[in-house]
Amino acid sequence: MVPAAQPFVESIRSAAPYIHAFRGRVFVVAFGGEAIEDEQAFLSLVHDLNLLHGLGVRVVMVHGARPQIEQALAERQLQSQYVRGLRVTDLATMRCAQEVSGRVRAEIETLIAMGCWQHGFDGSHWERVRIRVTSGNYVTAKPLGVLEGVDMQFTGEVRRIDAEALRQHLDLGSMVLVSALGSSPTGESFNLSMEDVATQIAVALRAHKLIFMFKEGGIFLDQELVSEMPLNDARQMHRHHLDRLTPVEESALYLPAAIRACDQGVERVHLIGYQDGVLLQELFTHHGVGTLVTRSPLDKIRPAVVDDIGGIISLIEPLEEAGILVHRPREVLEREIDHFWVAVHDSVIIGCAALHPYPEHHAGEIACLAVDSDFQREGYGEALLKMIAQKAQMRGLTQLFALTTRTSHWFVEHGFKVAGVDTLPWPRQQAYNTERRSKVYQKKLI
Repeated sequence: MVPAAQPFVESIRSAAPYIHAFRGRVFVVAFGGEAIEDEQAFLSLVHDLNLLHGLGVRVVMVHGARPQIEQALAERQLQSQYVRGLRVTDLATMRCAQEVSGRVRAEIETLIAMGCWQHGFDGSHWERVRIRVTSGNYVTAKPLGVLEGVDMQFTGEVRRIDAEALRQHLDLGSMVLVSALGSSPTGESFNLSMEDVATQIAVALRAHKLIFMFKEGGIFLDQELVSEMPLNDARQMHRHHLDRLTPVEESALYLPAAIRACDQGVERVHLIGYQDGVLLQELFTHHGVGTLVTRSPLDKIRPAVVDDIGGIISLIEPLEEAGILVHRPREVLEREIDHFWVAVHDSVIIGCAALHPYPEHHAGEIACLAVDSDFQREGYGEALLKMIAQKAQMRGLTQLFALTTRTSHWFVEHGFKVAGVDTLPWPRQQAYNTERRSKVYQKKLI
């Protein structure tokens, strides 16, 4: 491999499991008017959204327009009033919000419709593929009423989402764009909060991800980014540490929305920035760059299934090329998949190990133990070893053994002792590769 290509190759390899996992999933991506005002960053975001669409992600965008509405009101010499971060919307403000939202929506549609470049059918040239964007009255709203003694007038909240209409457009291959406006069955229009609309759409569509994009790009506790929060931790943080979160105003908007979404069935809510490349970094790298609120724990170790083989291959191929692991063709993995366990982080396989039992010798081999380089200091190897040991004991095995050429110290650190090839079960002795000259390590199970 050309040395300069190594970072590119590693990036593609690390992104491949996510590309596979995201295809066909629904992502709801919400961004405020501040993102739209940053023209260069927003153009890059549009390109990235088009890329997601091209990779098979079903994208629903929800946009806000607060700064644009503020500017339009100022030009009309109209004052803004807020209660709990929500605009009090009188008739004049409502008309202004409708006008501005319509203009912003048209601008976004134009940018999205630019599409992306791909090879023509004959492979001889590049052509621009136009992406369809649809908008519509998918949101039924109701008045918010009186809040802290203030009549909110035409400020409303979501009553119902027309999920069937949204799915139909997504099934036709369109991206969907939704404004933070809604109408009631009686014909009234209401100004809604972007985060409420995005949350309810994500819940109604059972979205795989809800993504809020804002300038600060995450939740910070005492100036330190909080990268991951299980739902219960997010509740505790919002309840007890709101004064220590920065930015407080945006935390007060997006963290409660993330909690509501997870409470109602959305598995992952991302709170990230809208700067160039942030969306792709968050979605296609292991650690991301923002704050992730999860309905269930990100990490688990479980038995492998046939659908995991692609992820296992992506994990072990670099180690096979380096000579650390013995090459295992796909057909071998398919035949032995019932022997494997995988460590999963955010639905992506980041570790694996196999247990090959020799019951007549009361021994088992731990084989193909591999952990993604980004996670090797986080205890996944130990967790896989512990799981394999537990399963071996449940089968009545009294010892584990491992063959390795490069990781002797790791096994010694975890209680294994050096042994000879002649201590291996006879079938394994016959299969021993004398060219690799692997060292043998054994551990008694109590």
